[in-house]
Amino acid sequence: MTPAAGSAFNTSVAGADDLIRLHLSESPHGASKAALQAAERELARVNVYPDPERQELVRALATHWGVGPEHIAVANGSDELVLATALTLGDRNLPGLVTDGTFPGYRACLELLGRGCTAVPAAGTAVDVAGFAARLPGHGIGYLCNPHNPSGAALTRQELGALVDVCGRSGVPLVFDEAYMEFAGPDVPQTRDLTAAGDAPVVALRTFSKAYGLAALRVGYAVGRPDLIAGLRGTLRALPFSVNRLAQAAAIAALGDPDFVDGVRRSTAERRRWFVGELDRRGRAHLPSVTNFVAVAARDCARAQDRLAADFGILVRNAGLFGFPGYLRTSLGEKEDLERFLDALDEIEQNP
Repeated sequence: MTPAAGSAFNTSVAGADDLIRLHLSESPHGASKAALQAAERELARVNVYPDPERQELVRALATHWGVGPEHIAVANGSDELVLATALTLGDRNLPGLVTDGTFPGYRACLELLGRGCTAVPAAGTAVDVAGFAARLPGHGIGYLCNPHNPSGAALTRQELGALVDVCGRSGVPLVFDEAYMEFAGPDVPQTRDLTAAGDAPVVALRTFSKAYGLAALRVGYAVGRPDLIAGLRGTLRALPFSVNRLAQAAAIAALGDPDFVDGVRRSTAERRRWFVGELDRRGRAHLPSVTNFVAVAARDCARAQDRLAADFGILVRNAGLFGFPGYLRTSLGEKEDLERFLDALDEIEQNP
C-alpha cells in the first residue's frame, strides 16, 4: 500500500506498517525470544496494574551496570526521561543548552516548560564540543546526543572527558542521550567510563527500543548520581503506571539474554560495512556512523523523502527536519530494502 503524494512522511502515514520502514531506526532483528515469551506470559494479567516503582527491572538494570539500584530510574521510553529531566534537574530559571541539528525532543521539552533553550551551532557535520563546553556554565541543564542523531558519530574520549569536566566544575547537570550506544564498538567511550567517581552531575539515558528491539513497548532508563535519580523518580511518580506490565517483563528478560544483543550488534556492524561500501561504489557521499543508521547525502532531501514514500513505498527521514540539512537518515534494515532505497534514490535524482 503506497500513500498518496503530499502526505507527511516523516512521522507516520496510513498504511505505514506495510511500507519499507527505514525512517525510525527500528531493528530488523526483532526482539529476543525470551523477551517475547515474558511479555506473552503477562497477557494473562493485563487486568493487574504494573509495579509503579519498576523494582524488579531497576534491580536487573543495576546488576547489568554494576551499580546500586539508587542509580537507576525507569520510564516509558527515553522520551519520558527527556521530559522528566527538563522538569526536574538544574536551575529552571536558566535556559537549557542543546546543539543545533539533533533530536528535537530536547528543545521541545525545554520550551514547553518555559525554561527556554540555547542551541550551539554545529561545526560542519560534527558537534562543536568546545563551543558547547564553553557555554554550559550559565545554563540550567545541557543535552547531548552521543552517538549523535542523525549523523551517527560518537564523541572521542577526550571530547567526552572535557564535557564531563566542565559539568563537574560548573555543577550544571548534563544529560547524555545514549540511545544508540549499544551499536558502538568497545573502543567508543560512554559516560559510565568517565563517571565512576560519581562527582559530576551527569545522567545517561538508555533505551530498549533500538538494539533490544522493544520499540513498541516503550522502556527507557536513566543512570546517574543517586540524588539526581531520586529527583527523577519523584517526578516520574506523577505517572506511576506509565511503564506497563508487558514492557517491564520483556525488558528484564531481554537483559537476561546478552547473546541476542551481541548478535544484533555484530549483524548491524556487518550490515553497516556492506552499506557504506555500496554507497562508496555508487559514488554517494555519507557520514561515518557507529549506529544502526547512516546519514546519506542527497539533493533536495525534503522532496526525495516524499517521493521515496509516495512513488516507491520507502520511508526514510529527511535530516533537515532535525536542523541537519543535506542528508537522508536511513536505518540499516534488510539488505534488499536498502538496495531498493539506493536504486530509488538514484532514479529520483536522475529523473527529477
